[in-house]
Amino acid sequence: MTYGITGNTTKDDLWPPVAEVVTWFRDHDHDFWIHEPIAAGLTERDLIAASVAEEHSITDVVQSGDLVLSFGGDGTLLRAAHLTGPNDTPLLGVNIGRLGFLADIEVEQLHEALEQIVAGQYTVEERLVLEAQANNPAHFGTEWALNEFVVDRSGSAGMIKIEVEVNGTPLNTYWADGLIVATPTGSTAYSLSTGGPIITPGVKAVILTPIAPHTLTVRPIVLPADSTITCRVMGEDQPYVFAADGRSSMFEDHGLQFTVQRASHTVNLVKLPDQHFFHTLRSKLMWGVRRSDDSS
Repeated sequence: MTYGITGNTTKDDLWPPVAEVVTWFRDHDHDFWIHEPIAAGLTERDLIAASVAEEHSITDVVQSGDLVLSFGGDGTLLRAAHLTGPNDTPLLGVNIGRLGFLADIEVEQLHEALEQIVAGQYTVEERLVLEAQANNPAHFGTEWALNEFVVDRSGSAGMIKIEVEVNGTPLNTYWADGLIVATPTGSTAYSLSTGGPIITPGVKAVILTPIAPHTLTVRPIVLPADSTITCRVMGEDQPYVFAADGRSSMFEDHGLQFTVQRASHTVNLVKLPDQHFFHTLRSKLMWGVRRSDDSS
């Protein structure tokens, strides 16, 4: 098996653990590639020899590895997922960010994780992916998202109006700051911060979560994964943003229409034996934690 290494070069905490992994792979005689910017940064910091960087550096590390380690936060892993495109390269997220729902291996667990992976003691979770197709190619072609699509007002602009149909039947006209169309993976991202439900990754579903809706009775709704969701941005000409996993485009004209469906491919995440989504929830959201009583 050939391993790939990528990560977020803007994080100061990136370099020591990546250098340790490179050393570990070399000491244990495993084939590996390093994303070129990572290899250059390691060399500049004298953490690996220039000859090692030259031998193992590659541009398309995500597509060249059989399993890829992504060092950073959830955003870094999302970028790695989009580099893989529609292929099935398994990704292991090593968290050097803050929350880490996708990148859920902590640096302190890294050596144990490497030993488990090399021994084949892991599973691969296939995560549902959504695909959006605009009716006008001038707006965008086909986009896909592991977390979510977002239509959001821009800057100080007022609310936007979004008409939504599900399988050809009108659902609602949203007057709001925006609308999120999220996967179960994305249920713990932007959707959660705006009041959306947490959906376990194995559930095949799509979440529609309005952002600060004008009417308080408008609530998030969970739809079957095989739904066809059509969204139309209506109303006054004011700027707004369409984003797919944080990759955004600004629009001035209202009339954007796009259809969201389940994509034909998945994103595959590596999970170790002691990992479970519920453990991640308890750890990251501090469920069940009680503050000690300091009043006595």
